[in-house]
Amino acid sequence: MNKIKALFCIIIPVALAFLFNTKIGSTPPLLKFLNPFRGFWQNAENNHFMFNHKTKIKGAIDEIEIVFDDRMIPHIFAKNDHDLYLAQGYVTAMHRLWQMDFQTRFAAGRISEVVGDKAIEVDRYQRRMGMVYGAENSLKGMMSDPKAKEMILAYTDGINAYIKTLSKANYPIEYKILDFKPENWTPIKCALLLKQMSAVLAMGSDEFYMTNILKKFGPEITKDLFPDYPFREDPIIPVGTKWDFSPLPIPETPKSFTDAQTGQVRTKEKVEGIGSNNWALSGTKTASGFPILANDPHLDLTLPSIWYQIQLHAPGVNTYGVSLPGAPGVIIGFNQKIAWGVTNVAADVLDFYEIKFKDNSHQEYWYNNQWKKTTQRVETIKIRGGKDELDTVYYTHQGPVVYFQKPMYSKANNVPVGDALRWIAHEESNELMTFYYLNRGKNYADYRKALTFYTAPAQNFVFASVDNDIAITPNGKFPLKWKDQGKFILDGTDPAYDWHGWIPANQNPTVKNPARGFVSSANQSSTDQSYPYYINWEFSPYERGKRINDRLASMNKATADSIRLMQTDNYSIMAQNLIPALVPMVNADQLNATQKEALGYLGRWNKRYDAEEIAASIFEIWTKRLSFDIWHDEFDVDGVPMRYPSRDRTVEMILNYPTARWYDNINTPQNETLAYWVNESFKFSCDSLERKFGPINKDWNWGNVKGSNVPHLAKIPGFGSKTLLIGGAKSTINALGESNGPSWRMVIELGKTPKGHGVYPGGQSGNPGSKFYDNMVDTWANGKLYDLFYMQSPDDRSGTVISRLKISKK
Repeated sequence: MNKIKALFCIIIPVALAFLFNTKIGSTPPLLKFLNPFRGFWQNAENNHFMFNHKTKIKGAIDEIEIVFDDRMIPHIFAKNDHDLYLAQGYVTAMHRLWQMDFQTRFAAGRISEVVGDKAIEVDRYQRRMGMVYGAENSLKGMMSDPKAKEMILAYTDGINAYIKTLSKANYPIEYKILDFKPENWTPIKCALLLKQMSAVLAMGSDEFYMTNILKKFGPEITKDLFPDYPFREDPIIPVGTKWDFSPLPIPETPKSFTDAQTGQVRTKEKVEGIGSNNWALSGTKTASGFPILANDPHLDLTLPSIWYQIQLHAPGVNTYGVSLPGAPGVIIGFNQKIAWGVTNVAADVLDFYEIKFKDNSHQEYWYNNQWKKTTQRVETIKIRGGKDELDTVYYTHQGPVVYFQKPMYSKANNVPVGDALRWIAHEESNELMTFYYLNRGKNYADYRKALTFYTAPAQNFVFASVDNDIAITPNGKFPLKWKDQGKFILDGTDPAYDWHGWIPANQNPTVKNPARGFVSSANQSSTDQSYPYYINWEFSPYERGKRINDRLASMNKATADSIRLMQTDNYSIMAQNLIPALVPMVNADQLNATQKEALGYLGRWNKRYDAEEIAASIFEIWTKRLSFDIWHDEFDVDGVPMRYPSRDRTVEMILNYPTARWYDNINTPQNETLAYWVNESFKFSCDSLERKFGPINKDWNWGNVKGSNVPHLAKIPGFGSKTLLIGGAKSTINALGESNGPSWRMVIELGKTPKGHGVYPGGQSGNPGSKFYDNMVDTWANGKLYDLFYMQSPDDRSGTVISRLKISKK
């Protein structure tokens, strides 16, 4: 018995020591995590950077001074470009190392290394979409340019210099929770970050869904429900703009495609929300007489923020704005002479090709009347706690064949099986030079030069200068295509379906100093139908762009504050269009008391998605349910992935075709009408709100129903924001959803001394234990902007400085 007791006395402590030092599932090793000297206690708020200090970095050429203002934003003063980007890498890692690491691991398909085999499909998808392949090609482009090479190597050295200062005690807390450690930064990670932005802004792919629709309904109905140009549009380049170039010949449309479209042959859906607004007003419409530029890119909101504020000052450059943690330079911002911003173009630069393989070995495929060999890329996926997985991806000349068997993974839903992916993100590119030249730009000519280096993701670059020039250019490397090439899955056997070169960069649509006195974009159509080239067949709904243009057209003597208020405009053009048509169809005699009260709210509604508006909640659920009622019986067919017609097309049908065949539910014996569904969906909206929140009360307020919040990047509980009771909706300028919306609001007043204003929903620090982690969230939620401290020298006293860091060479 004593021996048994002795054995237990040995086994139990050993077992407990093992358990407490081992990561089990999502639980970190508890002894490590709770260790007062190395665990999470070490990540609590400290004053580590709240005084003057010095450090030495190997490779620094000269002394660098970094000034931190009262929001912990770094202002870097260097004496050469190399040191500027070395210091940018260092301070970005100091504040955002875990975020940079996690985002690039995700892009590279390396999450299984950290969390085990539960992330295997995520990693497979990233590898099979060619993310690493594309990053490798981009890196070739960057490293072949001496200036870009200097930027990326110096930035990398700066990150690694910071990593070398870390001990286990001061690892960012997410490393401790997930139980892994930082690894050295490499240049490929900078390229991976840019590829991930291309993936986010590609907005999904509809070819698979559209091909299924074409097969089911035929070309006539497909053209009708999915038109190449919306019935209402206010395009980015003003209607009637003349094109001052001679276009290249458009590739001939293959006869097989024409036959399919005329009916002689029968044969991840895009997500609204990955959008943005930007605009620039000429000095003729501002109080100062100088241009004002505004930008608010809409992205998934996260803590830490996707953006990192910074000022970069060196000989020839003094620029302020936001950077992407993991890439050098300022992406959106301003300098002494110019300002610029971006929104997503939604260009069709991602196509799928149906491949005819010789056999199941996939070694050869039929192309141009002969068999061609595939190439194989073996992806090694390391799995924590398990064996490495080797995944062979087959490439045709178009690109990778993403799947031969569809996995249980949501992002794979819109990927056709056995098809090759042609994607602009796989091309060699060097976007860094666009931002290098914009950061140093002085005028319109510099802006146009910078855009020639840009490949992907295609962006609407808005511009303003102290010379009183304004401009906007839907810009990127656009393939030269025949009309609708890529609307459906393409024939991978026929060379006529390949991309046929590129639209010349100087023929991308652009406008400078239009007569109306402003330029703007909100992800709507790039041009009217006179533009000679095909960019895409569908863009974002027109309501945001229409509202922006209406407001800018009527605006005079504009100030930064009037533009700030416009960025948070919650008025809905969609509600303006639909309420007069829908409300009269509601049969009040058949409503219960709550429903009648709700109808009264709609009758009094000002069409604004303000946080306290009850009618906004009713209308939002009502119209979403109405769209479902109209389309689900035809387009939600088991085993056949399809998408619904666009919101624009649905609104058009409701307003102009009240007896369309699509209102009848084909699965029921009776003949449903538009009025039937208007009443059903209205009652559904009221009943669902009443079930969740009780009789009409303040809990029905739109801000409460929407429940906006800013979650942690890895969804770690407790590290996200509180619920924010704020307004906005996808159909308003303030396009704010539950956790997607304006990721950076910026307003720049140009003049003798530029004035910048900006905010994002987060803070500079990636440390949840820091007061600078989420200190800007409330300001952002309240629609306010901070004045940006645009320093002219390290001794500039026009703002508040809380810390200084001096870097010298070792």
